[in-house]
Amino acid sequence: MRADVRPFLHAPSSTWSYVVSDQEARAAAIFDPALDFDIHSGRCWTAAADEIAAWVRRERLTVKWILETHAHADHLSAAPYLKSVLGGDIAIGEGIRKVQQVFREVFDLGPEFPVDGRQFDRLLKDGEAIEIGSLLMRAIATPGHTSDSLSYLVGDAVFVGDTIFMPDGGTARCDFPGGDAAVLYASIRRLYELPPETRVFVCHDYGPGGRELRCETTIAAERAGNIHLRDGVTVDEFVAMRRKRDSGLDVPKLLYPSVQVNIRAGRLPEPEASGRRYLKLPLTCPVA
Repeated sequence: MRADVRPFLHAPSSTWSYVVSDQEARAAAIFDPALDFDIHSGRCWTAAADEIAAWVRRERLTVKWILETHAHADHLSAAPYLKSVLGGDIAIGEGIRKVQQVFREVFDLGPEFPVDGRQFDRLLKDGEAIEIGSLLMRAIATPGHTSDSLSYLVGDAVFVGDTIFMPDGGTARCDFPGGDAAVLYASIRRLYELPPETRVFVCHDYGPGGRELRCETTIAAERAGNIHLRDGVTVDEFVAMRRKRDSGLDVPKLLYPSVQVNIRAGRLPEPEASGRRYLKLPLTCPVA
């Protein structure tokens, strides 16, 4: 079955969000929506999410799910906002518990911060199926970039988050807490077992070489031409490449704001007595 897919680009973070729909049943799921955020002023706004909401309303769709491929480190999720205006349950992979445990310590959130995933409406297990109208969507655990990374297979389309990019963009970094290049290799090889004509929808594209931004490729194209992991590349070769490459990568500029919000299912920290909300910034500094 061919899924109906509508992409939306959040240009500031080079993030692709998607609406997948069963047009006959007028049912839909939203993938990886981004909240607009200015790190310098701390201001959030909803222009990108409002574009998605407006399209959903024009198409007269009922949102059943708002799906995260993982707790993103490069943008804040707009899932709670879209739930408030469109409905739907927020879901993520069950590996989010491990991510929450790690970052509860990083941000010193204390024992009162729950690490059982209760912030989300649904935690999905590997192989679990959910419905979008008559469409059946299956969760595929694809850890390696993060512990909670999940891909979603619906009809002839798979939404892979940051696991792989367009063939000329390669694969995800593995140097975040819980990342593991050997595990990512196994996850990608698992995706490569899907039918070659399966459409692959990526979460990010940075237009290598100045080409136009794209969001869609195929399993066949990835297997033949992914610059990091095409057919014939061994796990040892891949791990060595990723370790060398990751050692030279900069920390994403929105890492700390994004993760603090996204492990809360996109919700901001509770306000202080003043009514203002704050994000923490862990410091590494030789002077006190």
